[in-house]
Amino acid sequence: MTGIRTYNSLRDLVARLRDDLNNAQLVLLYAYNRTGKTRLSMEFKDVGKRQNNGNADTLYFNAFTEDLFIWENDLDGDSVRHLQLNKNSRFFTALTELALDETIAGYLDRYTDFDFDIDYTAWKVSFRKGEEENIKISRGEQNIFIWCLFMAVCERMLDGHISYQSNKYLYIDDPISSLDDNNAISVACDLAKLLRRAASRKDSDGVPAPIKVIFSSHHVLFFNVICNEVGRRVDDEPKVIHKRYFLHRPNNDGVYTLRATEDTPLYHHVATLSELQRAADPSTGTLYTFHFNALRSIMEKTASFFGHTGMAFCLKALDNEDDRALFNRALQLLSHGAYAIHEPTEMGEDNKELFRRILMEFIEKFEFALPALVPALAPNLSPAHEEHPAHE
Repeated sequence: MTGIRTYNSLRDLVARLRDDLNNAQLVLLYAYNRTGKTRLSMEFKDVGKRQNNGNADTLYFNAFTEDLFIWENDLDGDSVRHLQLNKNSRFFTALTELALDETIAGYLDRYTDFDFDIDYTAWKVSFRKGEEENIKISRGEQNIFIWCLFMAVCERMLDGHISYQSNKYLYIDDPISSLDDNNAISVACDLAKLLRRAASRKDSDGVPAPIKVIFSSHHVLFFNVICNEVGRRVDDEPKVIHKRYFLHRPNNDGVYTLRATEDTPLYHHVATLSELQRAADPSTGTLYTFHFNALRSIMEKTASFFGHTGMAFCLKALDNEDDRALFNRALQLLSHGAYAIHEPTEMGEDNKELFRRILMEFIEKFEFALPALVPALAPNLSPAHEEHPAHE
């Protein structure tokens, strides 16, 4: 199908993304968790090293970056708690030269109410709030601090610091784990400003010298704020030339697909429906209990899109009152169990039939145009003795 491209390896996908950045300043990727975003970011970095005789051309933020910071709880004294930095990482090589403390604090003050002290001799960070010293901060606060430090490093990179002269690319993957929505919006707005600055960067002679950026996320709100902020016009600033994609791994193997989503950054919800179609096929699919959670989530997001709260809006659109009550009861009860994706439990036959009815009526009533990421299965959702018109 036009608009969807398939890649048989991460290396092939990286080649496409690097080629895109020859004609664009920024590539935005939306992808589910477990698609392989972290592996993709590392392959992007590794390709650069292979092409440059072992010298990296990419500054990146991903799960590996977060692993450079290890929490020490002082199990013996239970008092001198701190975050330990891995001094062996090249990420910290120029840290003592960058004078980052003030820049980090400038970002941190926007999101939190604690202070920090960096000991560059012992390579550790301690935290305080008011008169309390060496406090333990939450995982979300820890991630915010790490992100603020990274943003400060990025500023020095854009300033042209000598330590980053070889870096032509910036790769940022999922920087907001453990954040609430308010902080997610604030961080996204600040990041969008940084991305705009990277796109319009000039060297000391005034010659355009942009830093090209790949950004990937599984977080719906964060991704859409970035899309909106990067896509809007800003007075006296050139337009940011960028591409947006939905990155997908349809069969959980080594094959990846990219679909351009310039006008529809929320396309991934439709793709999830296509996944549910495949699972609901009586001949080839398998329905697990956690699929009720996924369907309920899509209904709630659809209702939100139309300006309503809760999935009741979607159920009210159904014609049969008895079905509305039945579907509501089923979704309320069956989407709240302790269903783990990593330990899936197959549905019973009655629940499978009920799930197929809810899914089919929802798709048909709201006239979703489902993507060609998986085979279109709408005609087969119901038991064989029932006939329903296919819906494109």
